[in-house]
Amino acid sequence: MTHARVSRLQHFAMEVSDTDRSIEFYRQVLGFKLTERHAAYESAEIPVELTFMRVGEQHHDLVLVHNPIKTYHQKPMPQDDGSGAPSFHHFAMECDSRADWLAVLAHVQKLNIPIVRGPVVHSFTDPLGDGTWGENEAFYFLDPDGHRIEIFCDMAAIDADGVYRNAKGERLEGVQVDEV
Repeated sequence: MTHARVSRLQHFAMEVSDTDRSIEFYRQVLGFKLTERHAAYESAEIPVELTFMRVGEQHHDLVLVHNPIKTYHQKPMPQDDGSGAPSFHHFAMECDSRADWLAVLAHVQKLNIPIVRGPVVHSFTDPLGDGTWGENEAFYFLDPDGHRIEIFCDMAAIDADGVYRNAKGERLEGVQVDEV
């Protein structure tokens, strides 16, 4: 049976407690640009503030959502403490090259933003790897609301026959995905 399927994840929308603070963070730290900003009920069916931000030419890659009648915590929430309703764990942004990845890492460090994990080599085949999956390099930090952000480069690809191909294009024989 053939299934309809999507081709890629295009944008991420997340709730923030302070839109201005979040706009400044994503501009300063990751180079996002503001596309447009809309007040709650500007469209009768949308009761929240929406801010569209982009890293490239598409209208938006990130949507900041703020509910003006909601009371937000005044400090970042702890990650992985086991409390509260399910939420997303992190979202990730890819760099085109390891050099770009290292430049973003240096920029985040220069801004004194704490790295909560990494830099790490996610790999179960690379001798420098941490035994995890994806065959890429990554680091993680939190935005002002405690959303975990991953910056990575060199993600593995999967061949049509389900075999991993690392960033150098080398097939990792014996490594198979669950679904082709």
